[in-house]
Amino acid sequence: MNYYNEIKQELINNEIYKKVKDYSKNKSDLTTYYNVGKLLVDAQGGEKRAKYGNNLIKEYSLKLTKELNKKFAVTLLKNSRQFYLLIKKVRHCRTN
Repeated sequence: MNYYNEIKQELINNEIYKKVKDYSKNKSDLTTYYNVGKLLVDAQGGEKRAKYGNNLIKEYSLKLTKELNKKFAVTLLKNSRQFYLLIKKVRHCRTN
């Protein structure tokens, strides 16, 4: 048995696992932010009205923070909305 090679392989496997885990987490985060953004736009009555719907975002931020015992900042929700609108715009540009 070559212990060095076994140790090396264990370390390589661990690094690969961490990369896959990081990728999965990042993908999950992006999907979540996109979906939250879409739901916010829909809740605010569509894209044109969403730009002016900050009161709803403030309300949701307070409720989420209270109910989930974790800070859900207004900025996070605004950024999610903006992320959704940006992705939607990029997709629209690609299809035209």
